[in-house]
Amino acid sequence: GAPLTSAMTVVAFIGAFTAIFAATIAVAQNDIKRVLAYSTISQLGFMIAALGIGAYVAAVFHLITHAFFKALLFLGSGSVIHGMEHGVLHTGNHHVDPQNMFNMGGLRKTMPVTFWLYMIGTLALAGIFPFAGFWSKDEILLDASLHYPTVYILLTIAAFFTAFYMGRQIWMVFFGEPRHKAAAHAEESTPIITAPL
Repeated sequence: GAPLTSAMTVVAFIGAFTAIFAATIAVAQNDIKRVLAYSTISQLGFMIAALGIGAYVAAVFHLITHAFFKALLFLGSGSVIHGMEHGVLHTGNHHVDPQNMFNMGGLRKTMPVTFWLYMIGTLALAGIFPFAGFWSKDEILLDASLHYPTVYILLTIAAFFTAFYMGRQIWMVFFGEPRHKAAAHAEESTPIITAPL
């Protein structure tokens, strides 16, 4: 990274704080899309922190990789919601929130295509090797670790939060038993939805 000025130091710490703060909010969300929305703010924090430490290439690299795997996750959440809405129609109870993860569970059995594609996006977002998020997030962490240990520690904590809230989401949505009849009657989305994924 480039040498830090005092203004750039402020930018780096605002980015690192944003990464952690938004990640803690994502942990507390029960709406499948809100988890992803706060995750996006957290990842923008990574990018701003990278700019603050002078890691401009790493910041843009993470912007580009994040655009792709987060698009996959948002489209995947739409597929999950579509499948849940089918279950809601089947039960006749229209007061069920098809976006609430507490109404889901066990969807990997009824929505296997969506599940596997969602897993790919999740692994990329969590920075798991060899997916795209590993390379871009690791580049930011590497630049921070070489010269800015405090920023590095804050971003590392945020990265662990990312893995935690996405693991929580995967577990609540796709594993265990259906926690509502709507989830038990959910169906895989049609190819017009799964093909873009």
